[in-house]
Amino acid sequence: MNLNKENVRRIQGLILFTILLVTACFHLEAVLSGISYCIGLISPFLLGAAIAFVINVLMRFLERCLFENSHIRKYKVTAKIKRPVSLLLAVCLILWLIVVIVLYVLPHLGEAVSSLALSVQKFIPQAYLWLNDLFNNNPEVQEALEPLLTVQLDWGALVNNVISFLKSGIGNALGSTISVATVVVNSTVNFFVGFVFACYILLQKEKLLRQLRKLLAAFLPQKAAERIWYVGHLTEKTFSNFITGQCVEAVILGAMFVLVLSIFKFPYAMLIGVLIGFLALIPIFGAFIGCVVGAFLILMVDPLKALIFIAIFLVIQQIEGNLIYPRVVGSSVGLPAIWVLAAVTIGGSLMGVLGMLIFIPLVSVFYTLLKQTVNRRIEEKYMKASAAPKEEKKAEKEE
Repeated sequence: MNLNKENVRRIQGLILFTILLVTACFHLEAVLSGISYCIGLISPFLLGAAIAFVINVLMRFLERCLFENSHIRKYKVTAKIKRPVSLLLAVCLILWLIVVIVLYVLPHLGEAVSSLALSVQKFIPQAYLWLNDLFNNNPEVQEALEPLLTVQLDWGALVNNVISFLKSGIGNALGSTISVATVVVNSTVNFFVGFVFACYILLQKEKLLRQLRKLLAAFLPQKAAERIWYVGHLTEKTFSNFITGQCVEAVILGAMFVLVLSIFKFPYAMLIGVLIGFLALIPIFGAFIGCVVGAFLILMVDPLKALIFIAIFLVIQQIEGNLIYPRVVGSSVGLPAIWVLAAVTIGGSLMGVLGMLIFIPLVSVFYTLLKQTVNRRIEEKYMKASAAPKEEKKAEKEE
């Protein structure tokens, strides 16, 4: 091996990396705490990047609809006002949606919850009468539960435990209130800082992308820089398509349930439709969770309608699963059903609901890259295999 300056520099870098890696392994707790502290420092900017990504989906749609017309693009002022106007409209639409939810949807949900409380009050006496009839008409049930009913309780010790719990609970509640207030203030400040950062990113995104591309080209080999840029572009496209498709699918599904339940005069039609539409953002399992909750709500009022609701849910779910989801979401990520199930399961195990949402586009990116790599390697092997006989024939002719 020739020990020139470049090789010596590589060996020094390898030794330094090994020393740092071994040191980090022996002080893993300090390294993790340092990483957590750094993430806390940059969390407003990470939040801003996430906000910018979500707003960019809507902003890009508005740019295409409003400013990509050939009659409008010919004006010079279009290029200057396109970005700020689209950003302002996107933010206004999101704020309008929040206002509609707060002023229209939430009052209806409040009325539904109030009527649910009344239904529960009516249901409890009915359940008491049912249990009373069950015990009176079935002595064997009463005999089976008799050992539990004859358990002797130390009421004095129970009262003392309750009093001590309340005493400690007051101090814990005070400390929790202070900590919750601190978290709320910090979260509000982080959100506003992140929102301002998101607006800056969206207004200067082309310039920032050019700078990032120059940075990759300056410090990485050309092939590695192009590969990273391609993977980043694929990831952004997949996430954007998934967010758009998932939101559209949730709105369609929720609207279908509100419409059908309102036509058949089901109780809590608005509450159940909004709940199922919101939970439909959770892939695969979300709508079924909404079905269980909706069936329970209707059961409090009319058990027969609860069974009919389950049948209606299965019919709408089949329509949504076979017609709507494949066209709206499935085609947007290009992921087979078995991979979607794997992504939801792994993401839910690692990060809960957020993991379910993130892992589908992540697995879609991995699946696309893996498919491209497999196809390329198979093509290379086929080309080598087909080129070998031609070289042999050429060698025979030369001999």
